[in-house]
Amino acid sequence: MKARTSPTRQIIAYAALAIFAVMFLYPFFIQIATSFKADPGAASHPMSLIPNPISMHAWRSIFGRGADAVPLPTWLKNSVMISVTVTVARVFFDSLAGYALSRLHFRGRGLVFASLLGVMAVPGVALLVPKFLMVNYLGIYNTYTAMILPLMVDAAGVFIMKQFFDTIPISIEEAARMDGASIFRTFWAVVLPMSRPALITLTILAFQGSWNEFSHFLVVTQGTADKQTLVTGLASLTSGQLGAGTKYPIKLAAALLTTIPVAVLFFSLQRYFIRGANEGGVKG
Repeated sequence: MKARTSPTRQIIAYAALAIFAVMFLYPFFIQIATSFKADPGAASHPMSLIPNPISMHAWRSIFGRGADAVPLPTWLKNSVMISVTVTVARVFFDSLAGYALSRLHFRGRGLVFASLLGVMAVPGVALLVPKFLMVNYLGIYNTYTAMILPLMVDAAGVFIMKQFFDTIPISIEEAARMDGASIFRTFWAVVLPMSRPALITLTILAFQGSWNEFSHFLVVTQGTADKQTLVTGLASLTSGQLGAGTKYPIKLAAALLTTIPVAVLFFSLQRYFIRGANEGGVKG
């Protein structure tokens, strides 16, 4: 029979968890509070959680009002359009590629899988120059196509889906084949519905990765306002685009809006994310 944990140990454990929670959440609270401060107050009391006085100047600016207005609606539109497109494409193409590597026995499959692992080992920064050369050669530099196309498939997503498909009994697919289903129909109607945890994991990773992407967009665009996303736009604010002054309230208000969509998506689907990551990454 398992021994019960003493109340004292439970109190200590919960107190430690509470302390760590406050440590991780405190910067987020500072971010919210600073977005409601005036610029002098944010500079003189950056760690204060109580705005004094409360100012809405930062929020008016990021929604296009005032002398130092920020084109946030354009950045938001670009971020949403690119992230949704990339996420849908990655889920579809990574699933197809993962299923092919898991189930189809073709010549060179082992080499393809080894190459996939090799690509995962290459640092992303090492691919920036080849990306620039490729999009420039194709004539799509500084276009939405250049921002989206290279992100539509990624090696980690293919690996996750391949590992998950390996855990699904092949007898289920054989029964569908006996009923006359084609390979694609078996994949689409039988295997894919059973892969919801892995698909949700891939959806979260794809959306988070494309939403927070910075270096790729920096390389394949000229940095003009009409092609900036929330992340690249926020970087331009940090580099001094708004002119003199720290502009901490505007910067942190924009950063807050950049954080919210990914946080909401992750916390609403974290149960499936953890399950899918375990089943796709541990089992082989």
